[in-house]
Order: sequence, then C-alpha cells, then structure tokens
Amino acid sequence: MQPSLFLIPVTLGETSIEHVLPTYNKEVILQIKHFIVENIRSARRFLKKVDNSINIDELTFYELNKHTKPEQIDNYLQPITKGLHIGIISEAGCPAIADPGSDIVAIAQKKNYKVVPLIGPSSILLSLMASGFNGQSFAFQGYLPVDGAERLRKIKQLEHLILHEHQTQIFIETPYRNQKLVEDIIKHCMPSTKLCIAMNITCEDEYIKTLPVKQWIKQLPDMAKQQCIFLLYK
Repeated sequence: MQPSLFLIPVTLGETSIEHVLPTYNKEVILQIKHFIVENIRSARRFLKKVDNSINIDELTFYELNKHTKPEQIDNYLQPITKGLHIGIISEAGCPAIADPGSDIVAIAQKKNYKVVPLIGPSSILLSLMASGFNGQSFAFQGYLPVDGAERLRKIKQLEHLILHEHQTQIFIETPYRNQKLVEDIIKHCMPSTKLCIAMNITCEDEYIKTLPVKQWIKQLPDMAKQQCIFLLYK
C-alpha cells in the first residue's frame, strides 16, 4: 500500500469500538507506527482499546495542539518520505473537522502525499441527521463568542441566515457554559425558531431533541459537564 496519511476517527465518549468503527479501521491502525495526536495519553488509551495486543512502546507519537510550534508540524510528515504510514488521531470524532489535524492535512495535500479518511462518528453530521433540519445547506460555526454582547450579535446573525438563506446553523460550547448558551438562545431568539440539543451522541445516555425555542423553557435537560452540539433552524 502506498505510504499514506490516515485520518483515524475516535469514539465519542465511552462508546464501544464495535458500535461505531468498522473493522477495516483496526486493520489499518495495526500497520501504523507513527501517530500525530492531540494528547498522547488519550491516544495510547484509544489504541489499546482498538487492540490490546498493540505494543505502545514500539510506536512514535507527535503531539499536535495549541502548544505545537509551526516549525515542528512540517517534520511530523517525514515518515511518509521513508515509505511509512502516518495516522492522525483526534481527541474525539473525526480528525481535521473542528480539529487541528487540518493543518497537517493541508501540508500533506501541498506535498502531494496520499490522504485517506477513515469512516467514523462525526457529532456534527450525526446531530444534523437526527435534527430534522435542512441537510442541503448548513454551516458549522464552532464556538460562539464568550462575551455576552458579541454572542448576542452572533446569535442574531445566525438567525438571519436561517430565515433568509434557509441554512441550518450548528455550533458547540465548552461543557460548563452549555446551560448559559441555551438560556441566551431562549431569551433572544424568536419563539418559533427551532433548537436541537444533541448530547452524548452514540453513548448510552444519548439525548437528541428538537423543539421550538419557546417550548424549551420548561424542559431543558441537565447539560452541565456534558458534550453537546446545538443546531438552529426555522
């Protein structure tokens, strides 16, 4: 097989490997000795979960996060020039989607290296599938502003896109701010605007529900410290 950069999805939460990842992913992982990861400890834990026989000490890990210096990144792809595969492992879900792995992929594409995305769970797409919202036109906004006034302006901007472009708006928040974000949406969006709250996708306590904003007031789930993704539509 041509030396490639494999984008290796990770389970969302404590979901079992068999529940969300095809066996082909395991076959690929067993051929890789070099991994680019967000966090070495969690990457090691994931690989042992894939196959307990993997000898972690034989593997090389390159850390890619906010502390990584730009000049380091280019060197991470050196194994490909020696005929070796490299895998990118995200903290959760699919690499390079709302994830720093996209910087590595951009370099690989520029150098004409083969890039292979593997199948796995994406909270963005799974939540969109289950929301009942427009799946033809949608945008992932990442995190909304922390500042109250800026966040309000952003929410109004997203609502404008929903009404005039008929585009589903998808975004996330730091777990400890989930509740405050939804309270702001309820307070400032039109009552008829629909909000989907998707929480702990693919996990045993998965929760996905769509309601008009006005109906959420008395039935908000406890989102404290939970992994949530939010979607708005008309």
